[in-house]
Amino acid sequence: MVQLTVDIGGRPGVDCRGFCSYCYFKHAKEVPAFGCKYCLPFTKGCDYCTRSVQEKYSGFIPLLDVAEKVLADLQVLSGDLTRITISGGGDPSCYPEFSDLIELLGTLEAPLHIGYTSGKGFDNPDIADFLIENGLQEISFTVFSHKPELRRSFMNDPTPDASLEVLLRLAKEIDVYAALVILPGVNDGDALYDTIRWLEQAGVKGTILMRFANAPEQGLILNNAPIISDQPVHSIEEFSRLVRSVKKITHMRISGTPLCDPDLESPFILLKENKLLQTLPKVAKHATIITGSIAAPYISQIIESRGGKKLVTPVKKEIADLITIDDLKELNLHELPETIIIPGRSFVHNSEAERILSADGVQRTIIRGPDMLTADGETSMGMTRDEVLSLELEGFRTLINLINQWGS
Repeated sequence: MVQLTVDIGGRPGVDCRGFCSYCYFKHAKEVPAFGCKYCLPFTKGCDYCTRSVQEKYSGFIPLLDVAEKVLADLQVLSGDLTRITISGGGDPSCYPEFSDLIELLGTLEAPLHIGYTSGKGFDNPDIADFLIENGLQEISFTVFSHKPELRRSFMNDPTPDASLEVLLRLAKEIDVYAALVILPGVNDGDALYDTIRWLEQAGVKGTILMRFANAPEQGLILNNAPIISDQPVHSIEEFSRLVRSVKKITHMRISGTPLCDPDLESPFILLKENKLLQTLPKVAKHATIITGSIAAPYISQIIESRGGKKLVTPVKKEIADLITIDDLKELNLHELPETIIIPGRSFVHNSEAERILSADGVQRTIIRGPDMLTADGETSMGMTRDEVLSLELEGFRTLINLINQWGS
């Protein structure tokens, strides 16, 4: 498969007709470079962990510049183009030259996919017919609620009826996937069930439920917590139960992030597949695996099944990919061995981690682990159970081999 990603730029909260009330980037402040796996060994900070993670665009990229970049990318692609995805920091539906962009990409005669839109820029429902005529085949649409007044209030959607009508028209002809950030007391409970039934009746293929984050430990790393003052948040257990309860009332594909995917039984399906679990290497050495509080018990069970005892150390941060150096500073060094494995995609610079985790005089080696040990709901939505299992097997095989290679 040959895919092309078209980046149109845009700033969260600016190039989307204003922040949704629950937006991850709302109140975001300037923060120093985090450090990450892409940084040079002796330089903390790169484009990814400074600009990209904060989506620091200067604004939407002019259509002429987008077109030139598309042409340049096409010249280096080999094989037939099978998919074009439109993405950016702003909302594609608010792109000033949106129609011209779609017409331009439509001439490439490859299926178009809009990776994310709130639909807030769709003021005329007829745009749906235009999109279909120009090759749009898949779209991910943030809904929040099927009730226009809730969209207007919590998404700052000036034309919620038009936005929802676009979704209805598209769902009759192409693959539409919906996303709902869940605010307890606002769009959960019966309000959520009503929206799910409305989406299923419309023909939406699948829906991902996204737990609202309102505190640093839930993943707000841009010094911007709380997003909404005094807004309650589901616990992980409550949210998982909510996702499963939604699945019981619909035939639609349902998944949740950070937990769970009821159809595939993910994350960490390996715990339900003992024969496959036994194909993993045995743990022969000792090291500490740093991870988020959500994944920790699952990873611990899998590692213990292969002979590794008490190797997993969770931090307060729930999601491993969003671990920063501040999380590592809270660890008790006296409980850590000489080899530390940190999440592959964590926002930590290796040399800084070595300095912080060796502050007690014990020189510790920091190893960056696999990028993924399982698939969260956003990823698993487009995967089969076998594909998730294959991902988990590869990830844990790599992790165990790192323990056996570098551990004591």
